[in-house]
Amino acid sequence: MKKLAMTAIAAAIGLTSLSTQAADFVAGQDYKVLANPEKIEGNKIIVREFFWYGCPHCYTLEPYMAQWAKKLPADVVFMQTPAAMNPVWEQNARGFYAAQLLGYQGKTHQAMFDAIQKDRQKLFDQASIGQWYASKGVDINKFNSLYNSFAVNTRIARSKDAAQRFQLSGVPAVVVDGKYVVEGADGKVPQVVNYLINKARAERGGK
Repeated sequence: MKKLAMTAIAAAIGLTSLSTQAADFVAGQDYKVLANPEKIEGNKIIVREFFWYGCPHCYTLEPYMAQWAKKLPADVVFMQTPAAMNPVWEQNARGFYAAQLLGYQGKTHQAMFDAIQKDRQKLFDQASIGQWYASKGVDINKFNSLYNSFAVNTRIARSKDAAQRFQLSGVPAVVVDGKYVVEGADGKVPQVVNYLINKARAERGGK
């Protein structure tokens, strides 16, 4: 009887720990607070996921973020931002933005991850990236015309600027409301993101 009672107590403690875990996220441990946060205009809370298709940790995180993004609150905007923190990463970022401008982001995002991470394809230069997107139905001529265009250059510049502004040293990284940075590659990341969304909402005086 005593053993059963102790087991019940232990189980209750475990359930309590699980229920309070989301409320116990700690700055400096579960997320970083930026010393010079970005001021977000408007009423929307922006969540930005920085990634690189060649990053295995980003690939691991992607299903969690994709599932999380299906249930966005009305006051939250989710942005997928390809990191362009070095010349190789920039090639994939250019491919992402060219496909985005052609309306193919939703059709090719996960597939590109799979091609590089699962199928081990070497898609790290304009020629190979363009041919891959063409295999998915993208017009190769339009793709190539956009790859180094002003529109894509502008987005690349913004990505680089944001990475520096948010003091990112690598990916994956999720930035919440321009002031909090979450790093990791498992299901805990969207939990911390939700916690920070609520925190940002409270700081803005919302409910």
